[in-house]
Amino acid sequence: MSGYGSNNKYSFLGGLRAAAQSISYEIPLALCVLSISLHLSGSLSTVDIVEIQSKYGFLSWNVWRQPIGFIVFLISSLAECERLPFDLPEAEEELVAGYQTEYSGIKFALFYVGSYLNLLISSLFVTILYLGGWKSSIPFVENFIQNISINYGINESFDVLKPVLDIFTTLSKSYLFLFISILTRRTLPRVRIDQLLDLGWKFLLPIALGNLLLTASFQILSIN
Repeated sequence: MSGYGSNNKYSFLGGLRAAAQSISYEIPLALCVLSISLHLSGSLSTVDIVEIQSKYGFLSWNVWRQPIGFIVFLISSLAECERLPFDLPEAEEELVAGYQTEYSGIKFALFYVGSYLNLLISSLFVTILYLGGWKSSIPFVENFIQNISINYGINESFDVLKPVLDIFTTLSKSYLFLFISILTRRTLPRVRIDQLLDLGWKFLLPIALGNLLLTASFQILSIN
């Protein structure tokens, strides 16, 4: 909409690139989420997804049970957030600034903040789906702390501090994804638009679909 409303061919081309890129990589993202929600956790609730990963600390994270899905989700998230090497809608050398060409001041700032907010939300999704969410990485540490608080009569203090620890744990894991995405900005070259679409439709989509079918097959075998 911003590209079309600019009445600028470069902005319009950037908007078309952004739409094509978003459609191409949203489907692998959805298939990766389906592999976890429908088969591993049996629920779309983020609380249930995190609770299933809390039995043995980091050993029970979905990243070990879904390594292929994790890699596909990571690449698709970078493409959805338009980070290098997938920042073709904003390619400065090719399109000046893409759909942001005619915008400056507070309007450009809103685009800029929105892109980083999208990156933060993606990192939180990676944390919840694959890295155990707000649960501790060390096995049995939460049960140990809770038993100590009950035995020494400080259970109320533990109930107050637990949400703070959960938030700190979640943000710490999310920072890992943010660090990787910012690191790739300085290490990887930008791909071409045909390479971008080929990666999404010809590689990531079949891999994500195969991962979904493989996960469903293992789930059926385990139930039987």
